[in-house]
Amino acid sequence: MYANFIEATIDSSVDPERKGLHEDIIPRVREFPGFVAGYWLEPIDGKGMSVVIYEDEVSATGAMDRMSLRVGGSPAPGITIERFETREVVGHA
Repeated sequence: MYANFIEATIDSSVDPERKGLHEDIIPRVREFPGFVAGYWLEPIDGKGMSVVIYEDEVSATGAMDRMSLRVGGSPAPGITIERFETREVVGHA
């Protein structure tokens, strides 16, 4: 398995109820080939993180391409990508 780890700046005043996350991003990510699970963490001081797990590296990197994620890019209003990485999952419980 492989994970996409993303750190982003979140402007909560743009979407205080997180509708963009729940109505757009999560449903879209669930449909990607190889999707296993996704976790979006509560922003602290305007910094959010997410970890999305895929069956294989091709699926993980393909998901990043489908979302057109780039440092400085914005997958939804109020969100700016600061960092992203794709890494192999070497353990889980």
